[in-house]
Amino acid sequence: MKASEPSRSGNPKDARMPKQPLFQPKLFSSLKHYNRGKLVNDLVAGLIVAIIALPLSIALAIASGVSPEKGLYTAITAGFVIALLGGSSVNISGPTAAFAAIVAGIVASQGLSGLILATILAGIILILLGVFRFGSLIKFIPMSLTVGFTAGIAVTIIIGQIKDFCGLTFVPGTNAIETVDKVKAIVASIGTIDAKTVLMGLIGMAILILWPLLGKTGLGAFSKICGKIPASIIAVIAGVLIVQFTPLKVNTIGTLYPDLKAGFPAPALPSFSFETVKAVIPSAFTIAILAAIESLLSCVVSDGMIGDKHNSNQELIALGAGNVCSGIFGGIPATGAIARTAANVKNGGRSPIAGMVHGLVLLLFLLVLMPVAKLIPMPIIAAILFMVAYNMSEWRHFVRIVKTAPLSDTLVLVLTFVLTVVFDLVVAIGVGLVLSSLLFMKRMADTSSVRRWQAYNDPTNKKMKPIPKGTLVYEFIGPMFFAGANKIMEFAMEDDTKALILRMGGVPAVDATAMSHLENLQSECEARGVRLILSRVPEFTCSIMKKDGFYAKVGAENFASGIDEALGIAERYCAEAEQPN
Repeated sequence: MKASEPSRSGNPKDARMPKQPLFQPKLFSSLKHYNRGKLVNDLVAGLIVAIIALPLSIALAIASGVSPEKGLYTAITAGFVIALLGGSSVNISGPTAAFAAIVAGIVASQGLSGLILATILAGIILILLGVFRFGSLIKFIPMSLTVGFTAGIAVTIIIGQIKDFCGLTFVPGTNAIETVDKVKAIVASIGTIDAKTVLMGLIGMAILILWPLLGKTGLGAFSKICGKIPASIIAVIAGVLIVQFTPLKVNTIGTLYPDLKAGFPAPALPSFSFETVKAVIPSAFTIAILAAIESLLSCVVSDGMIGDKHNSNQELIALGAGNVCSGIFGGIPATGAIARTAANVKNGGRSPIAGMVHGLVLLLFLLVLMPVAKLIPMPIIAAILFMVAYNMSEWRHFVRIVKTAPLSDTLVLVLTFVLTVVFDLVVAIGVGLVLSSLLFMKRMADTSSVRRWQAYNDPTNKKMKPIPKGTLVYEFIGPMFFAGANKIMEFAMEDDTKALILRMGGVPAVDATAMSHLENLQSECEARGVRLILSRVPEFTCSIMKKDGFYAKVGAENFASGIDEALGIAERYCAEAEQPN
């Protein structure tokens, strides 16, 4: 059998790909043929990615409801550890917008210690997922679900940044944690809009939109400079200069976080109790699932860009270790960042060294230049997050699914989106997964069918073979599982029925419910004196029947290799039954 051909036996084991080693970081294989040229490329790529990650890490930390340095702690520790141990050559990890809403919710309900505990627990869950080789199962998360909650997160980020973009002053005592509460607070304080803040935000938006376009003008060196320097860095520099040297004064990071200092924290574990663990464990699972989806998706994208193949289980182990380290050093959840990974590849990064350099450069900034971060205007941070939200929203993909996908997919998409915005990500993913599973099972049940054969068409000689008198032939098509197994009971036996043939060549799998129905059918056949014959049972399905004991109850002589053999068995049995005693 050629490698590209599917197994004809029906046994999934025959089609399995060779297992990848459980612990084999890409760094090891990357260093085998490493040279000076690759090192230079990785150093340059790591530096550029660090410049991109710098404002994003600060902005995402603020969007998550924690102080700015927490984002840098995350990018440094998780970015370095995941690159060191990861299963991808070029994946760049750190804080991402996907976690902003859930992190803010944990901080509001459980405090910073609860967030750290949830991050560490999520890391442990990810390590276990990798150790037990669950990396490939992430592909079973439906696209409608991921697009739905991604678009929902984008909306929550935009709503959360309106206050800083417009310079609103909320009514004292306002506790706007949930997105709906933020909308109410924004509406209530709409009369406090500050014109200077809005102007600064619009300047930031203009730079973020126009700067990349300047890189496409084809003006030689100028285009190259615009293409190399991230727009977010230009926006931050412009904002700092405007606040410092013009009358346009607005709130800065230092205004909201006056105690912000340089330095890297010492490792520490949070104090916790059983009650705290019980409270944060649902969020920890959500973080782990979300981190796994986003990181492995980033790996798939980068594989296509460099013609490589990542090790998904190794990536999950590294992702878990990175999140544990991030929590220990006071950071927030981390995962693979598709935009930063793409920037790494485009700037020449080809090994995990680039990701490690990115972490070290950010550490240098944290230790030496952190006071500069206090000068960044808040509306500039809001503008950066607006662009992040727009880019991650995938609104075109959202609209395409609504227009072209089946109604069930659209339902999952819209419901997940609404639940993410109105409630939170934990509820959205939980309900979305359950609904997706139920709709999938219904579709599978709908594809299963039972039909009765009046005659057998032999394709070799184009003749219709008559079915012996007293014989019924039914064909079951599709998987026999609990959602559609009741169709087995649709076999209607007649008073003169002496043999019942079940054609099962189109049954790739059975479950316990289906086996129970088959056993009931076999018992009914015994009680009525009807011989039950199974034709062309796939090997994998047959192995389940043997394990269940059904094979022995029916008898090996009643398992036919094809319909011709089954008809022959039935014809002989019916003829014997017609003979007088």
